[in-house]
Parts: sequence; C-alpha cells; structure tokens
Amino acid sequence: MEQRKPTITEVHVEDKSATIIMKVDANILDFRGHFTHFPLLPGVSQIDWALFYAIEYLGTPPLFKGMEVIKFQEPILPDSVVTLELTWDDDKQKLAFKYSSQTSDRLVIHSSGKMKLGG
Repeated sequence: MEQRKPTITEVHVEDKSATIIMKVDANILDFRGHFTHFPLLPGVSQIDWALFYAIEYLGTPPLFKGMEVIKFQEPILPDSVVTLELTWDDDKQKLAFKYSSQTSDRLVIHSSGKMKLGG
C-alpha cells in the first residue's frame, strides 16, 4: 500500500491543542509529480493532514466548510522533520494550524491557516 501520511514521532495533546512532530518521509505518494526535479509537499496535503490529525487527536467535527486564512511560506521537502500545531476553537468551530521546523539558527514557518469545520 502507498504511504499517504507522515511518520509520527511525538504527540502532545492538552485540552483543545495538539503538537505533533512528524517525519515527512520521501516515499509519501503526494510527492510524486509535485515536482519532478524539486519535490515538495503540496498544500492540499498539508490541509488534509491538519484536518485528519485534528479529528484524531482533538475530536473536531469532520466536515470541512472552508478556509479563512492560509499562508504557504516555505516548502516542506522530502524527509523533513516538522511540527504541526493544532488549536481548536469550539465556540467558533475553527481549527488553526501551523507547520514549522527548526534549523540550526532559526524557526521556519512552512504554512499556517484557519479552517471552518462542522458536523
């Protein structure tokens, strides 16, 4: 079977927030053809993973109702180790997410956004 999700190495859940450390394995199917000479993780995969792990770890509603804010700042490359931070606002039915990684000298924000979810 083809690999579609990253390798999760750590998960920390507290109330309505989760921090997930993952290795974005080079053999993930989503890298194929995106792009041949410079593979990077598609934005749609990042959104899919944020929703998937929010449902799994925070029990958020499963229905995607749209994006409100999204920024793709730095590509996520094969075999990167990234941190996904998720925060659920139950009153507003909004999920905030941020993918980041640490280089030797700085914190890199790969992408962030907010999505509206429902039942």
